[in-house]
Amino acid sequence: MRILVIAALALALAVGSAQAQMGGRRQPNEGGQKADNKSKVDEKAYKAALERIPEPKEKYDPWDGARPSAPAKKPK
Repeated sequence: MRILVIAALALALAVGSAQAQMGGRRQPNEGGQKADNKSKVDEKAYKAALERIPEPKEKYDPWDGARPSAPAKKPK
């Protein structure tokens, strides 16, 4: 009896993990128009947010701290 319960439990775990990997059943997308409209709204909001970011005065140099500063050039 104990072996039967353990075998059933192992089978249930194997089937459950396989079901999770396959994705299970999915409902058909009934709101196809809503998804398109939402993506357009999201795209507009994204572009508006990019326009609000101020332009930097100097170009950013991520390696600034890693390199030694360049020596000043002597006038000839």
